[in-house]
Amino acid sequence: AGLEPEQLERVAVACGDAPWWACDVGDREQVDAAVAGAVEALGGLDTVITNAGVAAQLPLVGGDPEIFERTLAVNVLGSYYTLRAAGPHISHPGGYALAIASLAAAVHPPLLAAYSASKAAVEAMANALRIELHASGARVGVAYFAELDTDMTRRGFGTEAAARLARRGGAITRVAPLELGIDALERGIARRSRRIVAPGWVAGVLPARMLAQRLVEVVTRRGLEPALEIARAEDAPLTTRQPGP
Repeated sequence: AGLEPEQLERVAVACGDAPWWACDVGDREQVDAAVAGAVEALGGLDTVITNAGVAAQLPLVGGDPEIFERTLAVNVLGSYYTLRAAGPHISHPGGYALAIASLAAAVHPPLLAAYSASKAAVEAMANALRIELHASGARVGVAYFAELDTDMTRRGFGTEAAARLARRGGAITRVAPLELGIDALERGIARRSRRIVAPGWVAGVLPARMLAQRLVEVVTRRGLEPALEIARAEDAPLTTRQPGP
């Protein structure tokens, strides 16, 4: 389910005519309908993955509040609606919910306050859901990805302000091949993993969050003021296209 019906249809055909639904995860009724349709078409659910997400550079001071609101509406409410609707159907031994968070749930760079807050919320929801579903035998995982080579990443780094910061970010902003994330997801889903990471170095960051955050602060301060001024003036698009007029 997602916002790109042509792409969804192509993937569904490649998967042997799998069912698919056009769905805006920010709309609770659409999410409920998509989950109900999947349950009916598949005879139940074993796995749900909440993956929809948007981001845009956003200085907290001088940034567009509508971008902040839209980011949370998609990333937080969209994940909540999905987990809420699918939860009863995966609440059985072997059932699995996977929430796609981000390294940004653990360390919080400048210009990504909205995205970082949203992904920290996604992580928190999944951690709470894991406890709530424990008695059913279902498992809940969280995926933490650094920058992978996706359309979302390319759009996000396509602005002048983001590019300035990325050049100073070292491994934290280095873009890794998408295949690393795909392989990690395949392994993690098959194992019903509690934690999935890509690239592998992300695993070392998670237990040392406070130190990692200090490192992010140090490496991004250099040249930050010009980037902030640029970001406040740039009309940066969301990294995922949105429905609407």
